[in-house]
Amino acid sequence: MRFGLLGPLTVHDKAGGARSLSSAKGRALLAALLLRANRVVPVDVLKEALWGAHAPASANASLYNHVTRLRRTLGADGDGRLSSVAPGYLLRVGAGELDSTEFTAAVRRAREAYVRADWATVLGEAATAFALWRGRPLDGLPAEVSDALDAQPFVQQLEEERLQLLEWRYDAELRLGRHGGLAPELCRLATENPLREGFHRQLMLVLRRTGRQAEALEVFQMLRRRLVDDLGVEPGAAVQEALQEVLREDPEPADGDAVEATVAGAAEGTPVEAETPAEPKPAHRPAQLPPPPDPFLGRDEQVAALYEALAPRGGRAATAVLSGMAGVGKSALAVHVAHGLREQYPDGQLFLNLHGANPGVAPMSALQALEVLLRDLGVPSGRVPDEVHAASALLRSTLAGARTLLVLDDAAGAAQVRPLLPAGPGCAVLVTSRSPLAALDGAVHLPLARLAERDSVDLIGRVSGHGRVPAGSPAARRLAELCGQLPLALRVAGARLAARRALTVEALVELLDGQDGRLDHLEYDDLSVRRSLAVAYDALVASERPADRDAALALRRMGALDLPEYETALAARLMDADARRTCAALDRLVDVALLEEVAFGRYAPHDLVRDFARELAARHEDTAEREAAEWRGVEWFAARAAQSVRVLLPSSPFQALRLAGEPKEAAAPFADAEEAFRWGDRELAVMSGLVARHVRTEYGRDAAVTLVRMLAPYLQRRGRTQELANLSELARSGARESADAAAEAVAMGDLASAYYMSGRYEKALVLIDDAIARWRALGDDEWLQRVLGNRGLLLYVLGRAEESAAAQEEALAYAHRLGDDHAVAICLSHLGNLYELTDARKAIEYHRRSLEAGVRLDSARLQQTARCNIGCAYLTLGEPEAAVRQFEEALRSLEDSTDWHTVSESRLGLIRALRTLARAERAARECETLLDLAEQRGDAYTAGKARYEYGHVLRTLGRAAESDEQWRLSLAALDGTDADVLAELRTLV
Repeated sequence: MRFGLLGPLTVHDKAGGARSLSSAKGRALLAALLLRANRVVPVDVLKEALWGAHAPASANASLYNHVTRLRRTLGADGDGRLSSVAPGYLLRVGAGELDSTEFTAAVRRAREAYVRADWATVLGEAATAFALWRGRPLDGLPAEVSDALDAQPFVQQLEEERLQLLEWRYDAELRLGRHGGLAPELCRLATENPLREGFHRQLMLVLRRTGRQAEALEVFQMLRRRLVDDLGVEPGAAVQEALQEVLREDPEPADGDAVEATVAGAAEGTPVEAETPAEPKPAHRPAQLPPPPDPFLGRDEQVAALYEALAPRGGRAATAVLSGMAGVGKSALAVHVAHGLREQYPDGQLFLNLHGANPGVAPMSALQALEVLLRDLGVPSGRVPDEVHAASALLRSTLAGARTLLVLDDAAGAAQVRPLLPAGPGCAVLVTSRSPLAALDGAVHLPLARLAERDSVDLIGRVSGHGRVPAGSPAARRLAELCGQLPLALRVAGARLAARRALTVEALVELLDGQDGRLDHLEYDDLSVRRSLAVAYDALVASERPADRDAALALRRMGALDLPEYETALAARLMDADARRTCAALDRLVDVALLEEVAFGRYAPHDLVRDFARELAARHEDTAEREAAEWRGVEWFAARAAQSVRVLLPSSPFQALRLAGEPKEAAAPFADAEEAFRWGDRELAVMSGLVARHVRTEYGRDAAVTLVRMLAPYLQRRGRTQELANLSELARSGARESADAAAEAVAMGDLASAYYMSGRYEKALVLIDDAIARWRALGDDEWLQRVLGNRGLLLYVLGRAEESAAAQEEALAYAHRLGDDHAVAICLSHLGNLYELTDARKAIEYHRRSLEAGVRLDSARLQQTARCNIGCAYLTLGEPEAAVRQFEEALRSLEDSTDWHTVSESRLGLIRALRTLARAERAARECETLLDLAEQRGDAYTAGKARYEYGHVLRTLGRAAESDEQWRLSLAALDGTDADVLAELRTLV
């Protein structure tokens, strides 16, 4: 399939047939997706493209319909090609399928050929590119759609690439002596682009070489008048050189032996260079490198990569870019490597600070930088042109044939650096910048991260002086960690230790360990982490670009919430902005190295940037703004957790009960339970910290309680019993502070669940009885039915059969009254467990009814629980073979991560059945698997029960010492619980 943006929007299938795009909104949707091909386009951006700033209430549903129609247009592979990926949609476009990408690739190859004077290849690549060009990119797309998509820069870039390619093409024709027939085309181009000197220069040469000297002079005079009148500048050096040819009496002939030889060489495929006058070499050999950094430690891989990237080679000048945050050691590495390359660049080494991020100093303009470089190369000031392109050309001429190394330190951006690059082979350029300068073509890009721990400790030791940092000192490792392993911070720490002999490493660690004020202690003399970071932030604040000001806002709001990582959607909530604004702001923070994109759509500030952002939030956000941002952050996590409830709990009245009170602003849904589990695993520590911090605040308490309520199903299914207990206790306390009786009762039930899963049945029963009384008082029969069932289960495991039966019968009666089939099935399961004490066959009947209900309700968890319970009943009946089949079926029908309680009980039952069947080897393997799973979750109770079984298995295998050890560990884990094996364990141990 091929997509066309170079002209009106088109789609063609593999056979070349056109696909109809009759709908204007369908074209707008496809344009939006193609402009960001192979990237997720947020729903907000797509809605703005289709409806502008005033999308209707039905926009989400309508957008889905347009996506469905577009998938049909794309044919059989439409579903796989256009997929829903939070927070929007992604269109996959393969190599060779998008004409604009192919066009740009051909332009790049033409540029490379132009640099090496391979004129035949320039013409070939130009022909390839122009064959793709059907007209103005995105022609026919309404202006409001183009504006919504911010398509103008894309269109302008392609049109500029086309004009540049035309210049290269005509230069190649001229170099190959093909002057005939070019004048009309160049005359049209010069007229259409009255200020573009390249076309005028080429037209002058064509006219002169075809005997039309007067017309060539007239072209020059018209161009000069226009430039002087409109811009106040003279024509550049290249046009002036063309004028000299026009004025010469012996211009390059239009035909003859030389032309024939050139054409013949090109026809044979051999690059042929036109004769040019010898270029001047530098008048003297500059040696401007600062002293090498001492000490310089680590970075072995980067040093090797830079030596390879900057080694002299043919073709073009070697260029490498070192990027990274403030203080990461870019300049030190650049100077270290540059000293190592001096012998390979004997004609000189230039060092220029471009002041891209210097406090109180504006970045040097490209023209200012060119003036400095040319002066340092011996060019008199009076000969330096006052126009960038001309000065850049003079720099290239001056360096032609020389072997010179340029170190351009602290660049602001690619536009500042590009005019400073030599063209020919022999030179090398090493650039440092906080920005990655990804737009700098042909460069090797090396992002710098923090130093390794050992190198960090060694750097502190070397800077602080001999013997100040003991070898292998834990305090020194902690100091390196508190410095974020950032070379600037490490040097400050070392300098402070060197300056104050009474200051010990341990004392400095104590000073830095109090996070508030850590940056105060990372300043010494002219070294300051805070000032280095402030340069980038202050520039964003002072900028007139909305994206820059948004980036500054985003950093402050991140400082308010203070997390180690942020998703794009979370940052949008903190900013209270749409996805488009947020993405632009985050991109800018990455550009200035205040954030790192650690994965697609996930951003992390360095530890010291977090400190800096906290300071910004405290200093520049008023209390109301800061608290509102924090509240929105906690609400966003609660909304995401609510989406996990939708995939972790079956669709049922209980799911609706759990979701009552979820945040009004919905978050992106999860594709399935596995995605929800991965999200929960990644964010659990962050959410726990947010709850602990905000449940005690008036502005964040209710949001924190809601977060715990939405998170509980994940914690239960995942087996994170300790976190469930801790968070439920906090939620209970917060609900009590808010006088929210219903929220407090929910938290009590969740806390009871944690106690039950960790074997503390008596404590769970006390909570459940309290919750029952509260739900009766509140008149909430749905919640009352649930907690009555849980009471019956607790009484069953405590051996109080009659009380258990009464609770279960009451719970079943409520379930029937409410018409809740799912709750009925759970009650049947609990009654089956109860009958197992007296009539295991009848218990199996109840469990089979629960299993049938699970099939009818399409509830995997009901089915799995029923099979596990049937297996337990068969064990009670002394039929282990039948039990094994049930446990295996339960485990086969669920992933280990689906519902931890069912997984663990099924595997424990399987181990008991295998032990009964004397299949000790397999039982041992199952014990080891269960132990691994339990320990991954921090589930000490299940691990204790698994070790009890493992001890018996090892005893059967004749491994008595290991058996005793397992029982000892089991007792330690289960002590303090209500586990029924405790008495036996105490005897065994």
